[in-house]
Amino acid sequence: MGGTIPWPSLSGTIGMILNVVIDDQLLELNVPDAFLHQAQDFFARMDSDMDRGWQVNREWVEQPDRMLRAQIAANKLLTALENEDHNLGRLMAGYILSRVPEVLTVELNPAGETRDHRIEVAETASAAAPTAQIDEAIAHAGIPKGLNKMQAMAQAAKDVSKVFKMGRQYRFSVYNHATGTWEESPAIADKAQAESMREYAFKARFEALCG
Repeated sequence: MGGTIPWPSLSGTIGMILNVVIDDQLLELNVPDAFLHQAQDFFARMDSDMDRGWQVNREWVEQPDRMLRAQIAANKLLTALENEDHNLGRLMAGYILSRVPEVLTVELNPAGETRDHRIEVAETASAAAPTAQIDEAIAHAGIPKGLNKMQAMAQAAKDVSKVFKMGRQYRFSVYNHATGTWEESPAIADKAQAESMREYAFKARFEALCG
């Protein structure tokens, strides 16, 4: 048992990988970007259910926090892996990736309870990884160059959307001139951070347009 889980293929390329350790073996669970996008309504319903409180083993938790919600999903993921329920497994892996984008590894404890599942996160991932992905978006081919400052300001406002909420996360979109499509930022848990990242993207796109 190890390697990439052979889940039935879905439309869309591999988008994100959730590293899961169970019984000292590492599994790489692939969750396509298209699937993550399609499952947002399901994730929102999960959050809505947990907003009303949740039974965590013998304890009733009035308002599970973000990490406990991820542990609840991890517990469901464990059940899905044991039962070879590929659809539920992908949904739970997707939920964790969507709500804890800085996750490094999920260590499942088959003999433990919900709170015994360990979720390791990267301290700097929430800031560094999104910035790297935004830098890639700013570097898209096809961006009109050499605009004056007024033109660049107006174009940047068209190319970088306002921050919007998706489920319990925040995102914004950057326009790819080469493909004619909008590309979403990574999921960001904090609105203030999302606004800061959006400002970074706007400034970078403005400078690219001026260049």
